[in-house]
Amino acid sequence: MALLLDTCALLWIALDAPIAPAANEAIEREVSAARPAHVSPISAWEIGMLAAGNRINLAMAPTRWFHRFIERPDVALAELTPDILIAAWFLPGALHRDPADRIICATAREGGHTIVTRDRKILDYAAAGHCRALAC
Repeated sequence: MALLLDTCALLWIALDAPIAPAANEAIEREVSAARPAHVSPISAWEIGMLAAGNRINLAMAPTRWFHRFIERPDVALAELTPDILIAAWFLPGALHRDPADRIICATAREGGHTIVTRDRKILDYAAAGHCRALAC
């Protein structure tokens, strides 16, 4: 199961905050099989936005923080292509208009990933059968 970390999951994991046992087991299973968890480049945009708005406090500049996270051996940067960006606006079903969430869902659909997230709207979208997601 290829995993795609939503920005909230990325933050929780980076901060060593507890995550749901099923999500933790899935991540450990992938890492032990030498398959990294993926992170969308749109998460860098979200982290920058959160830091600029003082909604998160990082110990270093957001750019450096993001790069340090994706340099981990168990993490890989997901591809973000023009096709994914366009597909984000043509997703099936009802998903809110948040561009980052739409891009993450489109990335997961295009790449066959399961999204690891706490975002209720993405979890509901997955429950409707439009993508795969795992609550963290």
